[in-house]
This record gives sequence, C-alpha cells and structure tokens, in this order.
Amino acid sequence: MGFFTDAYDLFCISLVTKLLGRIYYTDPTSPKPGSLPPNVAAAVNGVALCGTLAGQLFFGWLGDKLGRKSVYGMTLLLMVICSIASGLSFGHTPNSVMATLCFFRFWLGFGIGGDYPLSATIMSEYANKKTRGAFIAAVFAMQGFGILAGGIVTLAISSVFRAAFPAPADYVWRIILMLGAVPAMLTYYWRMKMPETARYTALVAKNATQAASDMSKVLQVEIKAEAKKLDEIIARNKDYGLLSSQFLKRHGLHLLGTATTWFLVDVAYYSQNLFQKDIFTSIHWIPKSRTMSALEEVFRVSRAQTLIALFGTVPGYWFTVFLIDVIGRFAIQLFGFAMMTVFMLSLAIPYHHWTTPGNQIGFAIMYGFTFFFANFGPNATTFIVPAEIFPARLRSTCHGISAAAGKAGAIIGAFGFLYAAQPRDKAHVDAGYRPGIGVQKALYVLAVCNLLGFLCTFLVPESKGKSLEEMSGEADNQDEAAGNSTSTVQPSSGIEMV
Repeated sequence: MGFFTDAYDLFCISLVTKLLGRIYYTDPTSPKPGSLPPNVAAAVNGVALCGTLAGQLFFGWLGDKLGRKSVYGMTLLLMVICSIASGLSFGHTPNSVMATLCFFRFWLGFGIGGDYPLSATIMSEYANKKTRGAFIAAVFAMQGFGILAGGIVTLAISSVFRAAFPAPADYVWRIILMLGAVPAMLTYYWRMKMPETARYTALVAKNATQAASDMSKVLQVEIKAEAKKLDEIIARNKDYGLLSSQFLKRHGLHLLGTATTWFLVDVAYYSQNLFQKDIFTSIHWIPKSRTMSALEEVFRVSRAQTLIALFGTVPGYWFTVFLIDVIGRFAIQLFGFAMMTVFMLSLAIPYHHWTTPGNQIGFAIMYGFTFFFANFGPNATTFIVPAEIFPARLRSTCHGISAAAGKAGAIIGAFGFLYAAQPRDKAHVDAGYRPGIGVQKALYVLAVCNLLGFLCTFLVPESKGKSLEEMSGEADNQDEAAGNSTSTVQPSSGIEMV
C-alpha cells in the first residue's frame, strides 16, 4: 500500500497540469485557453522527483544505520502531511501558488523516496529464496494500481465537476492531490506493527536472540537462536564500508550495473508517463485545448492514461510477478529493454503515419506495449535486484543509491522531454518559447536509452534461486564448496527461512 500511494502521488500530477494552466494562466481578455509556461510545468512535474532522489539516498542510508522498521513510519507520515498540504497550496499570484505547490511536492517526494529502499529491503529480507523475486515484484506491482487509481479518481472527480465549471474547477486538482493521503493513513498502523527484519537484527545489530524471537512471531513456530554460529559468520565477514576497496572489488561493478540500468529505464519510463498528455495531443487522440472546457480536457486526458494503465502498465507488472522466479531477473530485463527499443523505434520511424487522423488507435496500442515491456522488464527488475545482491549492512544504502540514479534519469526525462516536445511553430517562438526537437526525435533518444540499458544489464548478476547471503558474499565459502548454497546460518536460526 505504500507503493500504491507512491505511484498515485507521483503520477497524478500529470493529470492536472493542463488544468492548472487553464485556471491560473489564462488571460481573461484572450479567447485562447492558457497553459503552464515550460519552466513552471517542468518544476511542477519534476520537483517531486528531485525530492524522491534525496529521500532515497537519505532514508536508504538511515535504514542501514537505525534499522528498517524504525525509519519506515517516518516516510509514511511525511507522505500524509505533504499530500494534504499540496492540495492546500496558496498564494496571491499564479506563480506563488505554483511555488507553494512545488515546495510541498518536494517534501512529498522526499517521503516517497524513503519507501523505495526500505520496502524492497524489508520484503527481500523476509522472503524465501524460491519466491523472493515474486514477493518483491508484487510490492512494486502496486505501483501499477496506484497509477490506475489516479486515472480513475480523476475521471470520477472531473465527471462530477464538469457541469459546474468554471467556479469549482480549482477544487478539482486539490481534491485529487489530497486523496493521496488516504491510503497512506490507512497503512500506518500495520506498518508500525511489523517487527524488524531478522537479517538486520542478526547480521547488523548482532542480536541473534531478538532475531529468533521476531521470526518466531512472524512464522508462528519456535526458532532457537544460534549466537555461536552467528558469531562465526560475523567473524568471517569483517565489516567493510561502502567506499572500501573490498566493497569495490566484490560489488563495485554490480552497483554500477544496478545504477546505470535504473537510470536509463527511468529516462524513458518517466518521460512517457508524465507527458502522455502531450503525446496524445500531438497525434490528435485528444483534441486541442481550445476546443473544449478545462474539465472536459482533464476528463479526456485521464481517460486516455487510464486505458494505457489498464491494458499496458498493470499487466506488465503482474507478468513479472508470475514469471520472475521461473525465467529469472536477467532474462526479463534483457528482453524488456530489447522490446522497449523495438516499440520506441516503431513509433518514431513512421511517426508521421501515426499523426495522420484515423491511426490514433494503432499508436495507442503500440504505445501501450512500451509500458507493458517496461514493467515486464527493467522497470520492475531494477527495483528487485539491488535488494538481493548487496550485504545486509549496506543493502538499504545500495538500493537507495541505485534508486536515486533512477530518479536522476527520471528528472532528465521529465525536464528534457518537456522541452524536447515543445512546438516548433512560429507562434510559440514569437511568444518566447524555445522550440524543442519534437516528439519524433525525442522518441529516438528514448530508444537509444533503452538500447544502452540492454548493454548495461550484463553488469548485473542473476540472483534467481540463491540466498541473500550467497549473493552478497556473506555465505560460508566452505559450505558453498560443499554444495550448500542456502546460507551459513542454519534454518533454525530464522535468517534463511527456506
């Protein structure tokens, strides 16, 4: 439910940005509807991603220092407060309202950022090695339902308010943003009831007795602590820091691989998600703003994005859930990047064909496939693998670094695509807008990013069917040599459950 909330909060802004332009930047003396200036639109769309990047680094580090559970509640409270505050954004001028909105969305993103490394790490440390990938993927798959919920909520609210335009239009975007607090509030109690993960308690906090007690409650079986065995493991695996030569030797290329692949997929994924409305307008699936009311436009944008989420985004996530422990992370990521490249080029090369009236449905189907293979591919696997391959004492930090690299890509995608897709006609240039490279060339750039992601995937190891301790190098080398690939900690200690 944390990830459901994360996705709703991050992506619902793309549904209301056109409405913000119509409300706050329409000249009363002009018959033409207004739109957010490019710099304001970039800030409104991208500021939460900046906060997310900072939150991933900070809470990822804090999760390894203070424990996963103790930090988990902080992120949720921050999301609740800032979701409500975003909807209450105030100001005497349009720019001051947008500045207030950006301030609160930055801190909303900061809380969302903490959910990434903590959710992934907690799930990986609780799950068994046979179904671990599916469990972590299922957490991430809730992002698809969050995106879908954003579209459905926007459809419902815009439908209710359409008849009453223009007076209540300002309420619409505020209600949509504030509703993101509801699932976060409902989740807080259960999140606080979760015990700390046994792997953190045993391997980082070095308290085998407490780890056994916690896992006895979770599994509802009696588990005995084996403090002597744990001491032997800790003695064999001397603590080494993130910047040490030992970490770089063991995991340097792995961290480079997880960070670069996440960076590259997010350039494409967030460009597509945040600016679907501009792409749909450019191919004439959604009419020009001047032909309809503001709330009619919100309704049409949310309907288009809901259809893409329903038939492309959500199924892709769940294909990953069901198949990741069968065919592995590496194969899914390679295949996903390859297919994203193919479909991006299929949209870019015959772009003028897709913009011809009558071909919009074909474009929407092809566009939906790019989302399907993003989620049945690198958008899911880049979240899963960093939670599996690094040592327990650095697991949350390394996941946070990888996720932050992804959000850096998302920021580049959000800001870059906005300017790339700016119209090149004389009227816009005369009005002070800098012409972009156009949607077609932007799609070529995204295809290249996907191709590079395909190549960088070869830096990332396969973790299917292996224990966390085996992947991180914390496993007993003698046991591995003898063919025991489960763990150096006996099953009765509760560290490796299956």
